[in-house]
Amino acid sequence: MENLVNYAIAYANHGFSVLPMVNKRPLIEFADQPPLTVSEIKRIWKHNPFAQIALRTIDFFVIDIDVHEVNGYESLKKYQHKDLIIPTLAQRTGSGGEQLFYKKRNDIEISQNIGWLPGVDIKAHINNYVMVAPSQNHGNKYKWLNNRSMATPAKELLLEINKDKPSDYKPEDLKFTGKRSTTTELFEEIINGLGETGGRNNALASFIGGLLFRNVDAQITYQLAKLANEHTPKALSAKEFDRTFESMVKKEIKRREQRKQWA
Repeated sequence: MENLVNYAIAYANHGFSVLPMVNKRPLIEFADQPPLTVSEIKRIWKHNPFAQIALRTIDFFVIDIDVHEVNGYESLKKYQHKDLIIPTLAQRTGSGGEQLFYKKRNDIEISQNIGWLPGVDIKAHINNYVMVAPSQNHGNKYKWLNNRSMATPAKELLLEINKDKPSDYKPEDLKFTGKRSTTTELFEEIINGLGETGGRNNALASFIGGLLFRNVDAQITYQLAKLANEHTPKALSAKEFDRTFESMVKKEIKRREQRKQWA
């Protein structure tokens, strides 16, 4: 397998945020972090010479056309606004699909939209990413299909992408009467919030502790806890929130250290 460090450096020099990848998973924590510097890229690839390359979708977004269970090309053929999808930089994916790269506009925000059309996703979140050529997946290489610059999409396309898909489904259609668990309650608390004013701190501590105990990554735990706090009518202040989170992380570290001693 080829060492791709020079390609990674070239992408970084062109202003992209590079991620080192193994089996389509990032080797580093990257959410909300600044892009890797060239020296950092060199150091990472020195220790992981066969890492592949992904780029974070910060200043660009991708129309990702899949060909597995549903043929995304057929969906695009039937799409009534396909004339808005103008030619742009494109690559063949390792699985045989295609990805179209577009610049983000400053005048309208684009939403991530997984399942925008059957077999077609929109990857646009700043903490999302796409593998890029000449990376490979299961022995199949990604390959640039042209040398175009990224096109700037029409505003109308972004409005179409941002539209909510109509659905006849109603949550009350599913009446679940099975046994509830602590994990069930943790999931629901993300949406329902942390409860009344008097119990918010304890509820937050319990929520954070429950996720960390289940080995949820600390950064992900932090983001999920923030969502639960944001969905609380009288949310905790940022200072209170961070103080509680830090306290629970310290408790979890101590618990794990004790467990090692007892093992």
